Amino acid sequence: MGIKTKHMAANPRQDAKILIIEDQPLALSYMKQSLEQLNFKSLRLADSAATAKELCVLTKFDLIICSFGLSKKQNGYQLYEELKSKRLIRLSTAFIFISSETSPELVHSVLELQPDDFLVKPFTIKELKARIDKVLKRKQSLGKIFNLIDDGNHSKALKTINEELENEDHHYAPLLLKLKGELLVQLNQLEDAKQFYKSILSLQKFTWAKLGLVETLIKNNEDVLAQQMLKSMIEKQDTRLPALDLLSKLEIKLNQYERAQSLLQEAIDIAPRNIDRQKSLSRVAELNHDYEVRYRAHKDIAMLAKHSIHDSPEVYLNAARAGIDLALSTEQGEQITRLTRQTQQYLTELKQQFPNLNNQEQIDVLHARMHYLKDEHKKAKQLLEQIDDEPMIRSIDDTLDKAKAYHEVGLSSKAQNLYNQVIDHCERKGSKTDSVTMQLLYQQRKEKQEITMGPKELNNHAVTQFKKGHLETALEAFTQAFRIMPKNLSIALNLLQCLCDSTARNGGTFNTQLAKRCYTLLSESVLDKEQQERFANLLNRLKEMGLEYM
Repeated sequence: MGIKTKHMAANPRQDAKILIIEDQPLALSYMKQSLEQLNFKSLRLADSAATAKELCVLTKFDLIICSFGLSKKQNGYQLYEELKSKRLIRLSTAFIFISSETSPELVHSVLELQPDDFLVKPFTIKELKARIDKVLKRKQSLGKIFNLIDDGNHSKALKTINEELENEDHHYAPLLLKLKGELLVQLNQLEDAKQFYKSILSLQKFTWAKLGLVETLIKNNEDVLAQQMLKSMIEKQDTRLPALDLLSKLEIKLNQYERAQSLLQEAIDIAPRNIDRQKSLSRVAELNHDYEVRYRAHKDIAMLAKHSIHDSPEVYLNAARAGIDLALSTEQGEQITRLTRQTQQYLTELKQQFPNLNNQEQIDVLHARMHYLKDEHKKAKQLLEQIDDEPMIRSIDDTLDKAKAYHEVGLSSKAQNLYNQVIDHCERKGSKTDSVTMQLLYQQRKEKQEITMGPKELNNHAVTQFKKGHLETALEAFTQAFRIMPKNLSIALNLLQCLCDSTARNGGTFNTQLAKRCYTLLSESVLDKEQQERFANLLNRLKEMGLEYM
């Protein structure tokens, strides 16, 4: 049985206050003339995002029609994000995007923002009228409920929705039901929300009801059922993106970080403009020691954040930090040179974007880490020893980078003190620090306690010990190096060879689990000719020795 609706006869107001945002003069003129032909009188025009924001401060518009492809600094996506974030537009304001571009990435990114409509150029005046009439009628009819939600009066909004739904033929019944489910979840009435969504789905398989039920199940710790639902939803086009997001959050909750990373990457491939998702990917990748994915995420964030509400000094600092971490995990000279150059470029952009910012300490830490990267350990240590030990934790990322730098140059006790300080700080904050960040802090503190060398020294030490024939010492060092650099192909090859040599010389138990991890990485990666030959020889040797590795 479907949910009944009845057409509403009410016409939208012709005195609606409308803002047109378009930076192409001809397109702006065409849109103005089109709306005048439709008898709309109260029109304001903006040829840039900056002008649009000024007008939204002064006027509460009923409708905003915005070109997605604005080219003067902020684009339409960034503008809409900022208008919503700063509450310069409310739920009662209708928002329509117009665009000539219809790539899947753009469309998915727009749909995530949830505007009221998306109109593809070119379009006729008749089509424009139909879209405007539709959104204005909806906003006009549900204005009281939207205002209550905007004001944070969720209980009263829920009561009003229930009163409206007593009219079984309500034209906007599906939207009212969707709002009701969202309000039940926000009010933490989880059992009511669960039963509500189930009752809706028994009548009609609305996408929003499926997603709402899954979100409710996750919040209610019914993870197995939520997981089952999501695994079927990611196979369907209309639910794939939100299902990937929800499933990644569930996998994080279950401490399945590699799976979460894979799901986040899939979601980003579909809709790459979502910076919050890129930040989540970066954090999870760091926890997984996947320095390349983390660096790519921060490169994308630095590109996408310009002119947006996300732009901040941390964007450039974190991109530089991620570049150094990646450079320290590879032996490829060309890649190290490129990453060092890019790191310096991010620091230059930081000074250009925020010329009056006092962040010399963070920059000094980064320069010290670059000295360390170039094997200029004495310079790195001298620079770090000049930095004052500040008891206040101003930023988790700043503190983590400083602790890494201390550890790399051998100031281990200072590094541990910083880890202890930042963990105490976050534990006092309680739920305000997300679970991935807390897990990362615990992981790094433990690793730095157990592995006293920096990544470069550790790998060099392992190679030196191997060449001297000190296999047990080399095996321990390669194992530690692989623990913190699990994507490094050279280390995986060295570790696999060390496992073979150690077993052949000393007998004993072959570490099948560790060998399997090396094998999996090497078999799934693109190897150069020398690495391919070495890997093939190792596999033949393992076979001859009768050792299992798969």
